[in-house]
Amino acid sequence: MGPILPDGTDTSGRRDPGRCGGRPRPGPVLSERVATVRRVKERWGGATTRNTGDAGADRARAGAEGGGRAAARRTQAEQRESRVAAGLSELERWLADQIGQGIAQARQTGPADWDDLARRLVDAQTPGVAGTVTRLSRVLAAEDWPGLLLAEYALLHLLAVAHRRAAALPEPLRQTVRARVGFPVTRESVLATPAVPDHWDVVGCRDEEQDRLVARRVWLAGRTTGRLAMVLSFSPVGQPLESFPPPGTTIDADLAFYPGASPLRALVAERRNLVDAGPPPGTKVSQVPALIAEVLAADPWTDSWPLVLDGAVPCPDGLADDEGNALPLHPSAGVPWRLLAVSGGRPVTVAAEWTPRGLLPLTAWDEEGGVVRL
Repeated sequence: MGPILPDGTDTSGRRDPGRCGGRPRPGPVLSERVATVRRVKERWGGATTRNTGDAGADRARAGAEGGGRAAARRTQAEQRESRVAAGLSELERWLADQIGQGIAQARQTGPADWDDLARRLVDAQTPGVAGTVTRLSRVLAAEDWPGLLLAEYALLHLLAVAHRRAAALPEPLRQTVRARVGFPVTRESVLATPAVPDHWDVVGCRDEEQDRLVARRVWLAGRTTGRLAMVLSFSPVGQPLESFPPPGTTIDADLAFYPGASPLRALVAERRNLVDAGPPPGTKVSQVPALIAEVLAADPWTDSWPLVLDGAVPCPDGLADDEGNALPLHPSAGVPWRLLAVSGGRPVTVAAEWTPRGLLPLTAWDEEGGVVRL
């Protein structure tokens, strides 16, 4: 072999077996180092591959579990929809039987029949309808109970039919029907909707005991938007309710409303300061029938709506204006002696709760702006 050239060949053109592309063949020390590096790579590279595989498997399992939970929720929702549909279908048949048989014996047999029906509706996961049925016994104390009972039956039938035809309803009305049936609306979903900022007058508050719970309804009226709102809270009997500024105060706050065709119930998304604003602006007595007609056209099941009446003159059985228009009081209100004393026969601002049977006075503001809770 001749002299070795830089390209690894000798002068005869043959490549030196100890050279490769001009690089020297690794010696014993270098070979050992290369072998060591390979062993390290194989060891740690394999571990990395195994760890990556474990992480992928964990992600796959988590995804499968999440998908399983979602599928379970869908199944539960579908099962509830089926039970609700079956329960309301039974309600329709029950109502048809009641009308066919007549209601003359309702005072004797009604309460037991209604309790039994309410239990079946609870089993069908329609708590809203079940609550309405449970309260039917209240109408029996009224002198005109047959007409009141038939009206309640008609509203129940309308609700059952509306749920059956929910797919054809406008979305706000569909939401109203579902809420009346008893489908829950989460607090988080309400607070996620755009809030309505305003200076809100606290115009009334009423506590009512229902099924071992005390329900507190606080009515608000927006000074700028003109919107009305109700903040509802519950507490077990004997436990304190959520505190709220008393009637006659004004708060700077943002309210988030529950969905519906005539949205009234709301949550306080943010409350800032109290505002010194005086008596709230009100509606004329003559405007109330058209206002309530609009509310009922959107939500026929409305049985309570707040009103603030401006220039109302209290009478023993109602609230009138200087044009001779009048609105009757609810029979349970009796003679509003306290309101008559505040008024002294003069027009005052009165907040009241409208119900199908008449007004329930809540708060009055005298000529000097003083607040009197009724």
